[in-house]
This record gives sequence, C-alpha cells and structure tokens, in this order.
Amino acid sequence: AAVKALAWSPHERNLLATGGGTADRTIKFWNGQTGAMLNSIDTGSQVCALQWNPFEKEILSSHGFARNQLCLWKYPTMAKVKEFEGHTARVLHMACSPDGGTVVSAA
Repeated sequence: AAVKALAWSPHERNLLATGGGTADRTIKFWNGQTGAMLNSIDTGSQVCALQWNPFEKEILSSHGFARNQLCLWKYPTMAKVKEFEGHTARVLHMACSPDGGTVVSAA
C-alpha cells in the first residue's frame, strides 16, 4: 500500500508514524531504529497527512475518501478524541502554529 503521510514523534525517540492510502487506510507506528512495526490502526479512510501535538501525546490525521475529515487520536491507545468535518475534498496539508495552539488544514 502507498504511504501518504509521515511524522516523527516529538515525544519518543525513533517513533515514526505513517499513513496509508485508500487501499490501506491505516496509521502505523514504527521504531525508526529497528524497523519494527509497533502498532497499526484502521482509520476507515485514506490518510493524507499526520501532525503530532508538540505538547501532548496526540496525533492529528487528515483524510480523503470517503469523509475528508480530521481525527485527533490519543497516543499510544489510539482512542479517538475528536473528529473535525467540513472539507469537501481530500485534506492534503496541515501545519501547527509555533505555540502549538492552532492547526490549519488545506484541501
């Protein structure tokens, strides 16, 4: 499956998150030093981008088909904290403000 998103954790050394495309739909967590997959969760839709919260152990995912939403997950449990809807196309980009208080998204 195609990898559509990559994000290094600011909290744990060598922790890499990857997001899969339409056929895969998962967020996977990897040990970047050993290459071992640590966890995988099916998000139910294409993962387009990933953004770690710089202050909390949370990761924000943006999605395409079928709902074009953003999802906030608690790491490492991957419990869904919140879902944000409103985009009408794939949410391809996200950026976090320097103070960590705001994330912008673009479709």
